[in-house]
Amino acid sequence: MLEQFNALVDGLPPALVYLIIAALVFAEAALFVGFVFPGETAIVVGGVLASQDVLSLPLLLVIAVVAAVAGDSVGYEIGRKYGPRLLDVPMMRKHRSKVTSAQELIRRRGAFAVFIGRFTALLRALMPALAGSSRLPYPKFLVFNVIGGVTWVVTFTLGGYFAGTAFEHAAKLAGRGLAIGLAVAAVVALVVWSVRKHRRESREEAGAQADGEPEGEPARTLP
Repeated sequence: MLEQFNALVDGLPPALVYLIIAALVFAEAALFVGFVFPGETAIVVGGVLASQDVLSLPLLLVIAVVAAVAGDSVGYEIGRKYGPRLLDVPMMRKHRSKVTSAQELIRRRGAFAVFIGRFTALLRALMPALAGSSRLPYPKFLVFNVIGGVTWVVTFTLGGYFAGTAFEHAAKLAGRGLAIGLAVAAVVALVVWSVRKHRRESREEAGAQADGEPEGEPARTLP
């Protein structure tokens, strides 16, 4: 996925790259794009591009934080407006165990669940809408939304930035061919880890559905 996004933005003007990154980060929770495209992919690649002086790192951080906070706020409003009806859409039913886990997390941790959910791909897409559906007060949601958004953006963007810097340094020391080989190996390892993680989560969801509510019954809503 990193390679696909990198190919997508390769050769584009910086202004358009900023726009693409902002749109993907915003849409992750606002439009539930996070179910198919984790937002950290965009900001990691953005960090790599910043290390190559294609993008400005400070500007990228500001744009990504604003997009993340705004997107989650829109997701919150969607959940607040549509409430329990939102849980009946096919996408939510498909990830019923994750929805239930997110609801329980909100019950136990309150607004702090918004911060925790920021660092897990599916919860990041789900949490804002479920927080709105549960009628969590928006000021509390906003505080942890901002804290989580800043922490998440800075962590993954700088991760991409330092990875890009390390790649350039390795290319100078060992030759670009070896550096590219190491980068490919790292990407393959990341893909294998991601596939295994996805399969494990799918098995856990299947097991939760088998042991939980009958198929077709709507997920429990928050009081």
